[in-house]
Amino acid sequence: MLLELRIRNFAIIEELNLTLSPGLNVLTGETGAGKSIIIDALGLLLGDKAERTQVRSGTERAEVEGVIALDERTAHLLRPLLEEYGLASEEDENLILYRELGAGGRSVGRVNGRAVNVYLLREIGERLVDIHGQSEHLSLFRVRHHLELLDRYAGCEALRQEVAEGVARLRALREEIGRREKERSRQEERAEALRFCLQEITSARLRPGEEEELRLERQRLQQGARLLEAVDRLHALLHGGEGRPARLPSGSVQDLLGMASREMEALVKMDPSLSPQRDLLLAVSDQLEELLRALRAYRERLDLDPRRLEEVEERLILVRELERKYGPTIEEVLATAERAREELAALASGQERLEELRRQEGELLLELGRKAGLLSARREEAAGRLAQAVEGALADLNMAGTTFAVRLERIESDDGLPVEGDFPFPAGRYAFDASGIDRVEFLISPNPGEELRPLARIASGGESTRLLLAVKSILSQADATPILIFDEIDVGVGGRSGYVVGEKLWELSRSHQVICITHLPQIAAYADAHFSIGKVVRGGRTTTQAVRLEGTARVEELAMMLGGPRVSAAHRESARQILEQARQRQADKEG
Repeated sequence: MLLELRIRNFAIIEELNLTLSPGLNVLTGETGAGKSIIIDALGLLLGDKAERTQVRSGTERAEVEGVIALDERTAHLLRPLLEEYGLASEEDENLILYRELGAGGRSVGRVNGRAVNVYLLREIGERLVDIHGQSEHLSLFRVRHHLELLDRYAGCEALRQEVAEGVARLRALREEIGRREKERSRQEERAEALRFCLQEITSARLRPGEEEELRLERQRLQQGARLLEAVDRLHALLHGGEGRPARLPSGSVQDLLGMASREMEALVKMDPSLSPQRDLLLAVSDQLEELLRALRAYRERLDLDPRRLEEVEERLILVRELERKYGPTIEEVLATAERAREELAALASGQERLEELRRQEGELLLELGRKAGLLSARREEAAGRLAQAVEGALADLNMAGTTFAVRLERIESDDGLPVEGDFPFPAGRYAFDASGIDRVEFLISPNPGEELRPLARIASGGESTRLLLAVKSILSQADATPILIFDEIDVGVGGRSGYVVGEKLWELSRSHQVICITHLPQIAAYADAHFSIGKVVRGGRTTTQAVRLEGTARVEELAMMLGGPRVSAAHRESARQILEQARQRQADKEG
């Protein structure tokens, strides 16, 4: 609720402080006293366009400040917006709005002392206040608000939330599907490259260490004749035979070792202490035998076929080509093949994931279609009840013959939700958003025989204000806007209808804070807080002041509203009767 409103140097107001109450606050006073100026100042605070003429002449700036109590309902209403702008605080019990307008036209806005732009003030205002009589502040004139009001009236907010959550999941699914499909062509190209890489490497059948083996084999093949000659010479030296150099003594190393062994045996017989040396000599002989066997085996393995050398050269060229493409060594090339194999597996699983996402999308569409269809059916049923209730309230306000309707539209779309089932509308695919498949708008025909027109296009004035009061009275529990302001609601309303209007306003103020400007005592009598607005002259200049009325002062104000400046005892008695009648009606309603 609006706790306080402080106005300085705005139009004819020099300084005015209003401390408001919960429930119904009524502002009364003569025409031109400044009642509507107070509403204009509140509009400026809530983001209205500023005009330099609003600054009181002779002053540098106009200031308007409002203190709004943040009960749980209001805090919940504002928290998302305040969090978006970094203004939310769990500790703040009140929200302080401030607007300053300089004489040069410069405007400054603040929320809890922090500078903000006028657009944020306007957004806060739209959530907090409906000013009936100023359509820019009227939620009922915002068509997008009609669907929310209907859902609250129908009591289907929970189902609507389920639909909204489902649509959010669907959008997330479709975003992922779109991203994966967009990447699909690139992934197919990548998979083809990976398959080629894997095929090229695996078909080569590389082995770790193979390149070094090939180099050594090529070296042997290139030096084959010289190797053969050298091996033969070494064998002849050790074992004897052709190829032994002529300058060496007769006999092979093997023969000489045999002779040395016989001599060593003779020495051992003479001196057994030489046995270890004999064993050494025998070990040398055994090693020589092993060496000779290895040389003969090596010679047998030597392949001097030139075709083998060509094969080795070709194999080395293949290895080097693969190393140039996939890694500096055979081990790195084989590791590249393994990575390609793993990536191909991952790409294959990605395709499986895409198919799974499409399956989930289909299932979610069916589920959403069912819930959206049920939500739409509940809205359609509630729309009829709402129209009937509003027309009844309009009749109470002396507007019998006014027709009110709720238009629900569904737009077919090939990309829409599939809605099938026992619903009061044809099956099909319907366009949707987070609110479901319906487009809702309130329509009205103020006079019999006139066609229904959008509520947002009705004429301004007292008739439209009463019409909106009727709608508000029916939607009072559904409407989350906490502060309702009715400017000149009694235009064209007589005394008898004034009681009904007053009662409707008072009933509405049980769930909202209501501020009302009126000239009818029958309406003012229902006030929880009654303020008299009047002009006074101070220092030779006119200004507006507000006085809260209690007891006798209130009776006097009601009597003046009945009889003008010359109040009689009869007027005062009538004023007391009006107050008593209002109190009795309030007691009956509360009882």
